[in-house]
Amino acid sequence: MAVYLDHAATTPMRAEAREAYLGALGVVGNPSSIHSAGQEAKRVLEESRERIAAALGAEAIEVVLTGSGTESVNLAIKGLWWRASAVGRRRILLPGGEHHATLDTVQWLEEHEGAVVEEIPVDEAGRLRLDALEAALAEADDVALLTFLWASNEVGTIQPVARAVELAARAGVPVHVDAVAAFGQLPIDLGALRRETGSGGGAGLVAASVSAHKIGGPMGAGALVVDRSAAIEPLIHGGGQQRRLRSGTQDVAAAAAFAAAADAVARSLDGDVQRMAGLRDRLVAGVAAAVAEARLSGDAQSVGRLPGNAHFTFPGCEGDSLLFLLDAAGVAVSTGSACTAGVPEPSHVLLAMGRSEAEARGAIRVTLGHDTVEADVDAFLAALPEAYARASRAGMAGRSTSFDR
Repeated sequence: MAVYLDHAATTPMRAEAREAYLGALGVVGNPSSIHSAGQEAKRVLEESRERIAAALGAEAIEVVLTGSGTESVNLAIKGLWWRASAVGRRRILLPGGEHHATLDTVQWLEEHEGAVVEEIPVDEAGRLRLDALEAALAEADDVALLTFLWASNEVGTIQPVARAVELAARAGVPVHVDAVAAFGQLPIDLGALRRETGSGGGAGLVAASVSAHKIGGPMGAGALVVDRSAAIEPLIHGGGQQRRLRSGTQDVAAAAAFAAAADAVARSLDGDVQRMAGLRDRLVAGVAAAVAEARLSGDAQSVGRLPGNAHFTFPGCEGDSLLFLLDAAGVAVSTGSACTAGVPEPSHVLLAMGRSEAEARGAIRVTLGHDTVEADVDAFLAALPEAYARASRAGMAGRSTSFDR
């Protein structure tokens, strides 16, 4: 098997999650049915919900199970905005460089529903500028919500979550936090965060998104943790399951596997964080020694970034070229760029951080997970110099295609 260093995209399913998934597949019954088979399915489902909630410092009733982190983000942002816009609050605040689940959602609301989108600038590390956020909240009468990543999925920078939520709570603005990249990498206690920041009454932290496959659970399972005070309009209607916020028959097996992965995170997080941070620092030092031209992106201080994230820009080459050459050498990483129809595009995250277009096109993200070992890091460092030399000889790709003629 190739060396896998793309855990931020998805991480291998944990053994306990696979076991729970297979076991729950044998449970027959719709959890909404009142006969004994249905009630057994409901027992497994609700116990799983309780375990997921416990890992996040939340109450079970607050956990709305979804089909993905992206669905959770859509439900939170659209649901909060629809309710707020009904009383004249149409402005959405978000930092630059957000995940496309957020960017595409707010763009849809802007184009189809008349939302007013205000981007809050970030600093050179990708961290939300609190002074700019405070200024945007100074006149909050028309602000529907603030949404932001707990930590950047791309460059790994951890946001000042508590302070941002506190500012919004004081201004009476609801907050959605995308914690998909942070869950499994950082301690998360949503209940404590609400208390610390004065959240309540529909303001401050009211919703947080997570995803199972980022922590060793199955793909196709996510959750939105919704505070009881949140005013959210549902995306999906019919049946009224899950507090009428998300209708539809729930996936018992996926919930059981998600819960098993969440349990594993809760048990091993401290040790995993320390181990991943050590491997990340070894990798960062190794890249600096192997390719002097490489530049680390995000917070230079190790405590200010996710323990499993190392993001670099390499001058004079396309990130995609470097990715393919590393893949050919048996090492799987990810690129910081997005491609449309085969045309390389710069990373919107790096552009928001003030980096040049050339830098933003030469990015590589290396991410570690619960099963990463020293040999994986060493394999990447061994393959990198030759891959970079070849990618540099290839140079930068043209931006035009035959379709442009």
